[in-house]
Amino acid sequence: MSGDAAAEMKTRLRADLRVAMKHRRPLEAKVIRALVAAIDNAEAPPIHTAQTTWTPHDFDSRAAEVERLLLSWSDVRNVILADIQERERAAAELERLNEMDRAEALRAEALVAARYLQ
Repeated sequence: MSGDAAAEMKTRLRADLRVAMKHRRPLEAKVIRALVAAIDNAEAPPIHTAQTTWTPHDFDSRAAEVERLLLSWSDVRNVILADIQERERAAAELERLNEMDRAEALRAEALVAARYLQ
């Protein structure tokens, strides 16, 4: 695999999302949607708050289009790992609160996300 790692991973995720939806696997679909959103967020360029001038926008010019950040495979892996770690932390907290069913559900979601680390 070469090129834009984020685009390649999102292509894989979207294909898997179609399969999960077709086979009515809502847990997988939920996790895959979250991973696509997390990668989209990681691709977003930083906001420059120093810009103080205002200019009217010509909506037909596509001038509002900004180039997305290119993510390496390492970046994509870190996004997925962060998602898994957040689910694991939340599951641990739910266990502490004696919410075993919800903690188990989060751990199942983390396992689905972990498939994309390979």
